[in-house]
Amino acid sequence: MTEHNIRKKSFTYILFNKPFGVVCQFSKSRGETTLANFGPFPPNVYPAGRLDADSEGLVLLTNDGALQHRLLEPKYGHRRKYLAQVEGVPGPDAICHLQKGVMIERRKTLPADVKLLPDAPLLPPRSVPIRYRKSIPTAWLELTLREGRNRQVRKMTAAVGFPTLRLVRIAIELLTIEGLQPGNYRELSASEIRRLIALVRRTRNISEEVSDGT
Repeated sequence: MTEHNIRKKSFTYILFNKPFGVVCQFSKSRGETTLANFGPFPPNVYPAGRLDADSEGLVLLTNDGALQHRLLEPKYGHRRKYLAQVEGVPGPDAICHLQKGVMIERRKTLPADVKLLPDAPLLPPRSVPIRYRKSIPTAWLELTLREGRNRQVRKMTAAVGFPTLRLVRIAIELLTIEGLQPGNYRELSASEIRRLIALVRRTRNISEEVSDGT
């Protein structure tokens, strides 16, 4: 897709850093804080992948239906990177288990890139502090997944014995949270849009990669 075509179609692409406690939708119920409390955003954009209210980080808002479908369709397995603060310090066996896949809800997760960070990442303080247990240390994991099952990171870390205390999505494919404070947003540049669309179009069906052994 050329820059001319992007502009002609008048699609909107917005990166938003969702704060803790915000419901990832525009419609309101029971007085919740939602995306409608921020912006103003164009009326026809929607999240291309949600985050739970107790999770933070990067959300892509767009009215490009084709791109939304490609990003949300499980078979294409686009990459999402998270930082997870967990209770306890996972050892090599737990990290290897997460990398190879764990059984949650009777189905094994796909292989993932997982590593234990040597130091806590530089993140803004959460609006509601984490509840620590003084007798148990915490650690940070970086996880890159290619599937988006419900509360997947939390269920994965819990499955290996290390519950997630804080979860922040820091990247969606080539898009990152860098430079965005919680509650802030920005539009993608024409260059970012071209690169994202080209990358998503190149993404192969996960089943094809598995059959190829890649």
